[in-house]
Amino acid sequence: MKLGSDIAAVVTGGASGLGAATARALAAKGVRIGIFDVDAAKGQALADELGGAFARVDVTSDEQVEAGFARLRGLNGQERILINCAGIADAIKTAGRDRKTGEIRMHPMGRFIRVIEVNLIGAFRCIAHSSAGMMTLPTRDDGERGAIVNTASIAAEDGQMGQVAYSASKGGIVGMTLPIARDFNAEGIRVNTILPGIFETPLMLAAPANVLEALAASVPFPKRLGKPEEYAHLAVAMIENAYLNGEDVRLDGAIRMGLR
Repeated sequence: MKLGSDIAAVVTGGASGLGAATARALAAKGVRIGIFDVDAAKGQALADELGGAFARVDVTSDEQVEAGFARLRGLNGQERILINCAGIADAIKTAGRDRKTGEIRMHPMGRFIRVIEVNLIGAFRCIAHSSAGMMTLPTRDDGERGAIVNTASIAAEDGQMGQVAYSASKGGIVGMTLPIARDFNAEGIRVNTILPGIFETPLMLAAPANVLEALAASVPFPKRLGKPEEYAHLAVAMIENAYLNGEDVRLDGAIRMGLR
């Protein structure tokens, strides 16, 4: 897809981290930017910086997602690009022993469900709403109507101890990529997914310096954390390359995660 000012995009989780970097990269190509996030202050500030639009949206809410798309389309027009970056993480074993008391505790079902609702169902909810809108658009010269990029994680394939909910949610995103791409084979909408490794996101950078150094050293090459701009570069490439469809691509410096 050739990018320019005639194209609108919606980036979920776009107020910071990978989403913000991608919003900036698309804006640099002239794309009209719309941002979904639960952080209204950061989301509106970035939208103002990029000359775009913002809607406060919790992706677990049908009503908020529908209203968010309606707001951004009213300002920017129907989007041809959707970038799904909204997500949360958790770290709890399926069942485990309390280190002090030895008491056995199960993974709280509510927390498992919450991660699935945000990461997997939230992504699918936005895909369904966005793609239905894209289908109303005329095809471009290349036959395309739109392009969708999802964010999974290497935890979808290399889940560690305590990552059962997170890995399940991200594995679900990988698992639905090809079927969704096939659903749109006659509509000119492409769907791809990025599986990031260890990246310099706000959540990750909150870790102690020694932990970050150890994580960086565990990456085969380059021995550092990934930069959000590198995620954005791949996301833009997926949008621009019209023959890339139904793919799940690791972006991780060749790391393979161990037990913990």
